[in-house]
Amino acid sequence: MTTAISITDLKKTYVNGFEALKGISLEVQQGDFFALLGPNGAGKSTTIGVISTLVKRSSGSVKVFGKNVDTHVYDTKLDLGVVPQEINFNQFEKVQDIVITQAGYYGLPRTLARERAEKYLRKLGLWEKRNDRSRLLSGGMKRRLMIARALAHEPRLLILDEPTAGVDIELRRSMWEFLTEINEGGTTIILTTHYLEEAEQLCRNIAIIDEGLIIENTSMRNLLEELDSQTFILDSPVEIGTVPNFNFKDVSVCKVDNKCIEVTIAAGRNVNEVFAELDRLGIEVSSMRNKTNRLEQLFMSRLNENGLK
Repeated sequence: MTTAISITDLKKTYVNGFEALKGISLEVQQGDFFALLGPNGAGKSTTIGVISTLVKRSSGSVKVFGKNVDTHVYDTKLDLGVVPQEINFNQFEKVQDIVITQAGYYGLPRTLARERAEKYLRKLGLWEKRNDRSRLLSGGMKRRLMIARALAHEPRLLILDEPTAGVDIELRRSMWEFLTEINEGGTTIILTTHYLEEAEQLCRNIAIIDEGLIIENTSMRNLLEELDSQTFILDSPVEIGTVPNFNFKDVSVCKVDNKCIEVTIAAGRNVNEVFAELDRLGIEVSSMRNKTNRLEQLFMSRLNENGLK
């Protein structure tokens, strides 16, 4: 399998006088949808800046599809599309022109640049806004415009730094669908996000960075399998009397209010067995939700473990 990104031993990379990276080594395979997670200031954006050569590193090496970003500058730029956190396009330029101009930077003829602009503005629901000044767009639309701009030259690798920050749930879901579509079409994606349910939904592999170090690097499936329990909130359409007494030793129940209970289930216990037990006890359930996101539980656990070292 081809390696899309290979990062080796990034150390002593300073940002504003602080050592932002202390030893980052990471590989992302072609076609992957990869989550790079961490708290604010952990080094995520610095790592992205190093990959895109916007941040000068003090040591280590970065390769994009096997080519060193220092010695094959043009080739690696063609393979790479970056969506930064900050809105950084000309707010007075027209939506369509922003994408066409970006395509021109990569040497696309104007006819092809127009085709690409239409293609991605349509896919991202912005075509009707193509002649509007970009400053008139909503926050969510500006985020989608940045994705369209990054895809104008159709890079093999797309890096998204907090792409759905401030975007409402409906728009976020539509962006998920679009990103899944282009990933299935062969585009490798690296995603940083503070919405951990987003990473769990989209990504197959994950690295967690904290204080400039990679503290976890595994598949999403393997990480989630480490959970020893899950807690669900169950709502009932009618009042619940006494707290139900389950016959399972690995299930605990407590009452939230008269129509809501909290159920903690050990790993390996089938949730359908819990519903069967609730039915036996005469408790009707109208809805169920996780108390916390599964990935969030593990994410906080890893950060706490790293803080104790």
